[in-house]
Amino acid sequence: MTTPPRRLDRIDIGILSQLQQNARITNADLARAVNLSPTPCFNRVRALERLGLFKQQVTLLNPEPLGLRINVFIQVSLEKQVEDALLRFEQAISERPEVMECYLMTGDADYLLRVVMPDMQTLERFIVDHLTKIPGISNIRSSFALKQVRYKTALPLPSSGLTLTDPDDIATDWR
Repeated sequence: MTTPPRRLDRIDIGILSQLQQNARITNADLARAVNLSPTPCFNRVRALERLGLFKQQVTLLNPEPLGLRINVFIQVSLEKQVEDALLRFEQAISERPEVMECYLMTGDADYLLRVVMPDMQTLERFIVDHLTKIPGISNIRSSFALKQVRYKTALPLPSSGLTLTDPDDIATDWR
């Protein structure tokens, strides 16, 4: 059974935008920011939640005070791109806390990882003791980020509305 279409209006988009900037905003402040009274605002947030628009709420930590000063992008190529090798690699990587992101890629490398490290010795240990021990890896290339020019977690939202029919079928009005 298909879900009836649900059109998100500018208030819904405003709520999503505010929550992406500050997930800890109070309902009263959120309501004020989108020009609603608190109860309708609360109800809209719950409706947006039921639509599956919220993946999770997190606190983003500053890596510098934690001693995580090295941001490294690692390209990994596998010997064979067969399902078992892909699953084995992905399972091994998912267990490593220093791996912040991992993408299956097209192009020269099979995977692109972003890892954070306190120093070069820790990076060396990660590569030698963990990455190279994963069966089926044929090539590893690292690139160091010299400076983070832009980092954001908020997704771009359309300026007007968004029609949701099914989580897998989203039609947007991007402007």
